[in-house]
Amino acid sequence: MYARSTTVQAHLDSIDNGIAFIRDDVMPALMEMPGCVGLSMLVDRESGRCIATSAWDSMESMRASEDMARPMRERAAEIMGNRAQVDEWEIAVLHRDHPSHHGACVRATWVRFDTDAVDRAIDVYRMGMLPAMRELEGFCSASLMIDRESGIAVSSVTYDDSAAMERTRDEADSLRLTGAREAGVEVLDVCEFELALAHLHVPEMV
Repeated sequence: MYARSTTVQAHLDSIDNGIAFIRDDVMPALMEMPGCVGLSMLVDRESGRCIATSAWDSMESMRASEDMARPMRERAAEIMGNRAQVDEWEIAVLHRDHPSHHGACVRATWVRFDTDAVDRAIDVYRMGMLPAMRELEGFCSASLMIDRESGIAVSSVTYDDSAAMERTRDEADSLRLTGAREAGVEVLDVCEFELALAHLHVPEMV
């Protein structure tokens, strides 16, 4: 399974218009494309950072969609007031305890890994960190997406609501430090988001 993420540093007063465009125009069009298995959108209303991610059943499907997806991506970026950054990922791990509902939030962590040790990093996430994350209050789901060429990965952990995410912050910080040390990765960034759209239908991958 693969994913394409589009990141826009949106103007704060344009975020809701951007969500509406992606929900009402982009998502239905993508879901008609062969191999698309859904879309999600993360929003940080304080910083304006917005990330829309589409998931695909193969690299070939994702790449074949690019010509049709590009104009929609450019229009979304125009609506939100900034240029789009595009990243492509392999979905290495995905576990869903239960579906997310309105009010769900996501804590995302970007890391840099040694490209020669990516399999070890994935194993540490799957066998060490994921069982511990499942015990956190309000845990809904977790995923790990990797770019083997650049050596960048991103973990996204979804919580039932912002209160649960806030109350687990210290535990998550401790788990992140321990996991990064065991996996030999460098933490680059951590950000908390509102889960504005959640229509990914990626199968369980653990």
